Formats: sequence, structure tokens, C-alpha cells
Amino acid sequence: MRGCTLLLHSLIFNGLLLLFLQLQGANGDNPYRFFTWKVTYGDIYPLGVKQQGILINGQFPGPHIDAITNDNLVISVYNYLREPFLLSWNGIQQRRNSWQDGVYGTNCPIPPRKNFTYILQVKDQIGSYFYFPSLGFHKAAGAFGSIRIWSRPRIPVPFPPPAGDFMVLTGDWFKRNHYDLKRISDGGHKLPLPDGLLINGRGWNGYTFTVDPGKTYRFRISNVGLTTSINFRIQGHKMKLVEVEGSHTIQNTYDALDIHLGQSYSVLVTADQLPQGYYVVVSSRFTSPVLTTTAVLHYSNSRRGVSGPVPRGPTTQINWSLNQARSIRRNLTASGPRPNPQGSYHYGLIKPSRTITLANSAPIINRKQRYAVNSVSFIPADTPLKLADYFNIPGVFNLGSIPTSPTWGNAYYQTSVMAANFREFIEIVFQNWEDTVQSWHMDGYSFFVVGMDGGQWTQASRSRYNLRDTVARSTVQVYPKAWTVIYVALDNVGMWNIRSENWARQYLGQQFYLRVYTPSKSLRDEAAIPKNALLCGRARGRHTRP
Repeated sequence: MRGCTLLLHSLIFNGLLLLFLQLQGANGDNPYRFFTWKVTYGDIYPLGVKQQGILINGQFPGPHIDAITNDNLVISVYNYLREPFLLSWNGIQQRRNSWQDGVYGTNCPIPPRKNFTYILQVKDQIGSYFYFPSLGFHKAAGAFGSIRIWSRPRIPVPFPPPAGDFMVLTGDWFKRNHYDLKRISDGGHKLPLPDGLLINGRGWNGYTFTVDPGKTYRFRISNVGLTTSINFRIQGHKMKLVEVEGSHTIQNTYDALDIHLGQSYSVLVTADQLPQGYYVVVSSRFTSPVLTTTAVLHYSNSRRGVSGPVPRGPTTQINWSLNQARSIRRNLTASGPRPNPQGSYHYGLIKPSRTITLANSAPIINRKQRYAVNSVSFIPADTPLKLADYFNIPGVFNLGSIPTSPTWGNAYYQTSVMAANFREFIEIVFQNWEDTVQSWHMDGYSFFVVGMDGGQWTQASRSRYNLRDTVARSTVQVYPKAWTVIYVALDNVGMWNIRSENWARQYLGQQFYLRVYTPSKSLRDEAAIPKNALLCGRARGRHTRP
């Protein structure tokens, strides 16, 4: 045992030292933060029932990551599960570096009893994000955690420093284990309704946020669930919205806030009520029945607990949610990651070079439930697409294997990859003809949400766009029988996943990859393949670089 421990310590030290020396030239002007994570199974009791969870360093949820704009994160992940494992970084843009994105289209999974070291730079980013396991239904067992990216010391922030900063990882939860959920999906069936909701890994009144009277606190709330939009509220307290996935916002005040799958928000809450306990409430949106859970906001100078009924929130009202979404605007005078104001980039004055329309659907293929984009239901290849592209391996994927607008034909299976050019500025229309809210995420980018409304999108819909002060974010909702439009500047070369954040839909085909390409081989446009890149499938046996 002692020999194994020494060997492990030696591997960790040598691996980190090698990677540190390897990276000194690339981002040497910015600090490095080192993390060593051990991924294991462990018993958890989130809804009062014993379950096998996936833990990171024995924790559920996993450890927080704190970073400052432009920091380099070196995260060494040791997989002690009985199956392959990957982590992805929701909202982290991986500038020039889709090699580190942590989804199967870009990375080989970490085999059991093996290690992989991610090397990320949070380049030109601030805000609230999270990481999660991206293979199968691992996300239903844990291994997710929060990411906070703080502004650099000399960059002004548009609100006084709060007295505290709380991370709130919340979302739906199943008592069934992730193997059962995968079997249900593989069998061509829809998942059942979740069994409950969690706040920071705990069920009803299982978590406490302690505050001092009269002081203001920041709550960073992320919906890390699998299938359900949520509403967040705090009994007797107002919430001032200040940030959405890296965008400082106009500081509107809300009693309750809808947060859709994969989204993150920051609010300021002032402890200005009578000293006692207050409910922190999360409830499901657009579900029947409505699921609810609570945590406690505890005043430090009080021994009184929570009292009274749990505050009710919106349930199935679409217009309430749509109007709230439209009210969220970007603070144009505030600085972002750089000292220049957020409004200095005039996205509304740029004419998109083309329009891509993406329509989700829920087809039955070969008598099994699937999900699709433009009638294409994604199936993974035997080799990560990024590796196949880099090594010019034929037969793994074809560009243009997904149309850029709906065909309304019969759905079919395909490893779908859409072609795009570096520095294009494009318009993407998400069209949803289903009866459920959709939540779409785009890896590698922050995009401008210029419009959303009911019905069929047409060119006349452009007259209703917000071309001045919409937020830039990486995850956006599309309401039932409605559309949402984003503008995105394709300034990040790589192979990028565009997916449903509803994990069952993503798993069964509602995703594809956007290959943003430049013929240039300059390292200014794209980082070199990592020396430690894992090689699998048809890339096995090849070499990364000298």
C-alpha cells in the first residue's frame, strides 16, 4: 500500500511539473492554479434514501473552483470509477482550445484507474458557471460543482463588495441511479418525473445560508438538473439581479426568478427583515405536479427558525416567464472582464452573414423514442470528432451532415457536424414546435439573445429584436411553440457542441457539433493539441506532437 501511495504521489508531482514546464511559454504571464481531484463512488442521501453518488475528493457536490480573469487552471482528474469518465465546463469558453472542452466530441474519456490533466484558461471571462460529468447519465449521480470567476482587482464592478458570496447548485433529482436512467433511455422510453429537487446536494431544509442583519450577500444560482426548469425565491426578501453567465445586468429587482436548465444567475440579497429564519425556495416550472424544496436563510443574531407557509411561486405560466426574460438587459456602462464598458461592442450594428435555423423534435425511430435537430438524431462516433479532424481520419464524420434549416422529413441517425468559418457573424434561430420548454447551450461561446416570442419565426420577426442591450450568455431557453434568436461572432476556432441541456434529450440525439474552421495554422488562432491528449478509437497509436 505504501508503495502504491508513493507511486501515486510521484505520478502527480511529475505530471504537474511536466505540464507546468510545458505551459510556461503559452500563458506564463497569468497565474496558475493547481487542483488534484479524485473521482470515486460514495454513499449519498440527498432525498433521505441511500444512493451511490459520484464524489470528487469525497464531496457531493464537488469542490468549488475560484479563479480570477485570465487565470490558468491545471486540474488533474484521477478516475477511480469502474467506467470511463469526463468532466465538462459549462460556460467556460476555452478560447482557442476546444481540446479541453470535456465532451465526447472533443475528448477521449478517462479510463478507469487512469488520470487526465485539464489545462484551462478562463480568458477574458468573469461570472458564475459550473462543471459537470458529460458521459452517459453520470450527471444524475453528482460530480458537479461551481465555478466563480472574479474580476481582476483594478477592474471596477458595478456594485459594492457584498458581505458574502454563496453558491447555489440546484435542480431536479432522481432516486433511481444513473444506470437505471440510462437503461430507460436506451430502451427508447421517456424518463419519469424527477423525485424531488436539491439545493447544494440537500433536500427539504437541509442547507442553511447564514447572514448578518443589514448586510448584502451575493447568491450565484445554477440549475444543474437533468430535465426541469426551476423558480428561485427567498421568503420576504427581494433579489437584485446583477450578473447572468458573465454579463453584468441592469439591476432590476425580482421577487422570484426563473432559471432554466444549464443557466446561471447572480443576485444581491439584503438581510433587511426581522431576525429569524426564512425559506429559500426552489420549485419546478411547467410540471405537474409541482416539485418544491427549501433551504434556510438564517439571521446570525436569531434563534428563531422558519415559520409560516412556504411562499408560492409561478407554476405553468409561460407569459410570466417570457416577460421576465425580456426584462433582463445588459449594463452597457459596466466593465466586463476588461476595463472597457460592455456596451462598447455594438453587436446590433453588425449584419449577420447567414441565418441558421434549428428546429427540435421528438421522433420515434425504429420504435424507440429519440430527439433530433432538423430531423437529425445525433449518434456518437467511435472516435472524438476533434481528434478525427486533427488526424484527418476518414469516415468518422462528414461536414454538412446536418442541414442548416428544418427539412420536416423523416428523422434519421447521423454523427452530425455543421461547417462554419472563423470570424463569421451569424444569426441562429431556435424554433420550438413542441409543448415543452427547450434549453439550448453552445460550448465555446457567449452569444447575444436578440429576441424571443411565440409562433413561427419569420424575417419580419427581426423588427422586434433587441439590438442594443441584450445579455450575452451561453445557455438560452425557447418557450413552447415559440422561437428564440441569437447573434454569435464565431471568433473561437474549434469543434463545439451545441446541445439541449435537457439531459435525456441530449443523450438521445438533440445535439450536434459546429466545426469553426480556419486554414491558418497559427497558434494565435488555435492552440496545439495537448501533449497529454488521450487517444482512443481510430486515433489510438497516433502521436500528439514532439
